[in-house]
Amino acid sequence: MRIAILGTHKVGKTTFAEKLHEALPDYEFYSEPYFELQEIGFDFSEIPTADDYRVQLEHSLKQIVRSNRNAIFDRCPIDLLAYALAVDDKLNFSLIFNKIQNAIKEIDVFVFVPIEKPDRILCSASDLPELRYEVNDIIGELIDDFDLEVIEVKGSLSERSDQIQNKILKRKNK
Repeated sequence: MRIAILGTHKVGKTTFAEKLHEALPDYEFYSEPYFELQEIGFDFSEIPTADDYRVQLEHSLKQIVRSNRNAIFDRCPIDLLAYALAVDDKLNFSLIFNKIQNAIKEIDVFVFVPIEKPDRILCSASDLPELRYEVNDIIGELIDDFDLEVIEVKGSLSERSDQIQNKILKRKNK
């Protein structure tokens, strides 16, 4: 089963994805495209641009294509499209809409880690809090636009893990 964890930055998404991978060690783990691209020498802007997010989006699409059936993705095309739209509201994504739609059809489970109220993680100005909230909202809109069935998790790390593991085990046993 392919599992994509979506959410804006500073919501505990990566920590949650890593914890899920610990519980499912036979799954292949795909880091955020940003980190994979950075490792191979891609130089991102200090303040991310729509082009930076488009590069990450393309990389995310490639991650899905090259993955095996048991995979966990720490980010997916939906997140990266949300970031690109947040920094460039005139962005025309119709050219890659079909690519995104085809790729996300390969995802079996989408897990959304939203910003909670009260917010569990404090953000400094350098963490771009306005961008964080805008991306969170856009992800919600894209979930509707792409008509995705998502599992929304909230609470502590262990509560989130329990929520998703129970649902994943039910799906695996079907």
